[in-house]
Amino acid sequence: MKIQLSDHFTYSRLLRFTLPSVLMMVFVSIYGIVDGFFISNFAGKTAFAGANFVLPYLMLLSCSGFIFGAGGGALTAKTLGEQHSREASRIFSMFVWLSVLVGLVLLAVGMLTARSFAAAFGATGQMLEDAERYALIVLVPLPLSILQYAFQNFFVTAGKPQLGLYVILLAGGTNIVLDLVFVGVFGWGLEGAAWATVISESIAGGVPILYFVRPNSSSLRLVPVRLAARPIWQGISNGFSELLTSISGPLLSTVFNAQLLRFAGENGVAAYGVLMYANLVFVGTFLGFSTGVTSIVGYNYGAGNRAELKSIRRKCLLLITVFAAVMAVCSELFGRDIAVLFVGYDQELLNVTEHGFEIFSISFLFAGYPVLISAFFTGLNNGLLSAAVSASRILLFQLPCVLILPMLFGVDGIWWSVVLAELLAGLVGLALLRANRGRYGY
Repeated sequence: MKIQLSDHFTYSRLLRFTLPSVLMMVFVSIYGIVDGFFISNFAGKTAFAGANFVLPYLMLLSCSGFIFGAGGGALTAKTLGEQHSREASRIFSMFVWLSVLVGLVLLAVGMLTARSFAAAFGATGQMLEDAERYALIVLVPLPLSILQYAFQNFFVTAGKPQLGLYVILLAGGTNIVLDLVFVGVFGWGLEGAAWATVISESIAGGVPILYFVRPNSSSLRLVPVRLAARPIWQGISNGFSELLTSISGPLLSTVFNAQLLRFAGENGVAAYGVLMYANLVFVGTFLGFSTGVTSIVGYNYGAGNRAELKSIRRKCLLLITVFAAVMAVCSELFGRDIAVLFVGYDQELLNVTEHGFEIFSISFLFAGYPVLISAFFTGLNNGLLSAAVSASRILLFQLPCVLILPMLFGVDGIWWSVVLAELLAGLVGLALLRANRGRYGY
């Protein structure tokens, strides 16, 4: 049975509706992880460290897709809830075309600055050369990469989360096969993994355009439209928190890499690369679930259904708690196996990675709360509160912790900084959620 945004969401219906978004985010993470696996095992730890050193910058450039998808998706969902379907398609189209324009600008910026970025944060010698080679290839489809992230939200808003999942499965499967062929069979090393990513991201961003530009069975259609300042500003200001959430990973990764290079050398950077791949999957689950929830909240806010908002809030918090506990346990149980998969060829590097995993995985107990609460406020079209949750997570807690704790506790301070920051950000998010119960009636 097809699930509509206007339905009452039981636990079962909520899980079924958000599952495609969760799987989308997980598979996006997995096909990035496959790149890392092949680079590490076939090109060596220096190439692996180089790719991971510049990867946060590449992610930072493509993260604008989240602000267009989350903010534009919430505004589109609210408009659908108000029963203005034609206007909803116009708003949707504005954000798609805006994503393309911004992507072209950022592509030029990235090509000119990728090497300088890696050098500024400490990459030298062969690591710097590898970082630049990887970046200049992976940047090629940047406008489509941005669209990939935006469409993850818009497929949900359009009532077609399963279709979004199928697109990601196609793109992810392509990436895995091409990694195997380009790197494992042809021996193209770092460049082979980069070109596999280029092709897969082109599929992920291009196929949805072909779907929405034609007559389709969804609630949205891509139409010719002029950009209008008011809805664009509403969407961008509302989605800014999701941009902060999405860039927090790349931004923090950049600072982490610089700190690890200082305190643990190349092995520290490579170890953190493995932890970030695991983090992409686990936090991707929170992001995917929250992406699905944003459209539900936006629709019911537009429809004035406070009882459903209250039900959604209660169910989401319980589900996030369950997800967090399961992820923390799984990461503790399988941390060594994941480390062996990527860096089992180097015992010293394996030891550093495994030790970091034992501490880092505790953060999964808390990481879901600020992500969910920020998305909840985005669905309510309150960009200020949503941004407050994300900003506290990044600026108040994560950056100071990673800069200060290593001076007190060395390398272990770097791993523990993530745990402390996620805990504090979760408490701030829960406090803001409680404080605004009366205002929104949830």
